[in-house]
Amino acid sequence: QVQLKESGGGLVQPGGSLRLSCAVSGRTFSTFVMAWFRQAPGKERDFVAGIRWSGGWAYYSDSVKDRFTVSRDNAENAVYLQMNSLEPEDTAVYYCAASPWVDGTKPNQFDYWGQGTLVTVSE
Repeated sequence: QVQLKESGGGLVQPGGSLRLSCAVSGRTFSTFVMAWFRQAPGKERDFVAGIRWSGGWAYYSDSVKDRFTVSRDNAENAVYLQMNSLEPEDTAVYYCAASPWVDGTKPNQFDYWGQGTLVTVSE
């Protein structure tokens, strides 16, 4: 079983930055892929960024590429999402997710989820 817990959300002005953290506990494997998704009110849960636990290869959705950076710290058992140049359209609940082996972009490809952290981008 894997437990995920997000933190770092909050209110930020347009153009600002935030860093989200995901604490990972439980039994993990080197083949794990970690990802961030987000869900705005009334919308579906969308893929944001993913990273392989081993090797650190990362991939992004087109909407956040060049603005967001995903990273992981194997020693700290944590995954991070650095978000820069935030826009009101980035407002959503952000979720950390884990998959045992898939470089996925769809929610049903991920078996483990955190509770989410709210990011609000507004004046």
